[in-house]
Amino acid sequence: MKKAYIFPGQGAQFVGMGKALYAGSPRCKELFEQANALLGFRITDLMFEGTDEDLRQTRVTQPAIFLHSVVLAQSLGEAFAPDMAAGHSLGEFSALVAAGAMRFEDGLTLVSQRAQAMQKACEQVPSTMAAILGLADEVVEEVCAGIAGEVVVAANYNCPGQLVISGTHRGVELACERLTAAGARRALKLNVGGAFHSPLMRPAKEQLEAAIAATPIVAPRCPVSQHVEAQPQTDPAAIKRNLIAQLTAPVRWTQIVQNMVADGAATFIELGPGSVLQGLVKKVHKEAAVEGMQ
Repeated sequence: MKKAYIFPGQGAQFVGMGKALYAGSPRCKELFEQANALLGFRITDLMFEGTDEDLRQTRVTQPAIFLHSVVLAQSLGEAFAPDMAAGHSLGEFSALVAAGAMRFEDGLTLVSQRAQAMQKACEQVPSTMAAILGLADEVVEEVCAGIAGEVVVAANYNCPGQLVISGTHRGVELACERLTAAGARRALKLNVGGAFHSPLMRPAKEQLEAAIAATPIVAPRCPVSQHVEAQPQTDPAAIKRNLIAQLTAPVRWTQIVQNMVADGAATFIELGPGSVLQGLVKKVHKEAAVEGMQ
């Protein structure tokens, strides 16, 4: 009966996140204060007492979710004993730090740099994302590939029948029209600031490449599935390559969960804000046991 620990990505944030951890443990408080110093602003004030608007700022959202997830893993001490781990997009950094592949401060620094690079890329080309419900992945891929003159690609394979597309405003609009005509149950534009996990994130990828390459990474204590390949990874060089590639590559969450189940995962434990990943796991493999800790 293997345990898989999973870590959420952007969108899981909520006001008050991490506050109980800060108050409940001197070690957790120390990590939160270390993050405040590293980031150069009191992110804990925004996490604990800020507004939804504060937390929607990419420069805040990504380090806040990372911080909540990693501190939660550390708070478990020896009880944190994963057989395998994975994270959804940003959550991949949380998984790697929790599994010991990166130091806390290095992971937080990279996540902060990632957030700022993504925000900058979003400002260069107006872009968006949309959730497509009720169609096979192959149909969505084919429709996106058939739209000429615009960028629009499959970005998040969340679970069977739920795929998020990403691209220019016009590309996503055209894709939504054609996918609705092809039988999609819903084609819902998302309230996001840009086309994450698409070629439009290339400037962010290029900006982060040197920073990731220079960051010390060692073999994690358990395999960490990275969404570029949807395969468990322990080799530090491969982990770095996948982290560099992930900004422009799709999140293959469906495939990650399927492969974890094939490798013996019976229980999936989500560490961090929200419960989105627990729901997605059940949609991929309804026999899986899911738990969550916030």
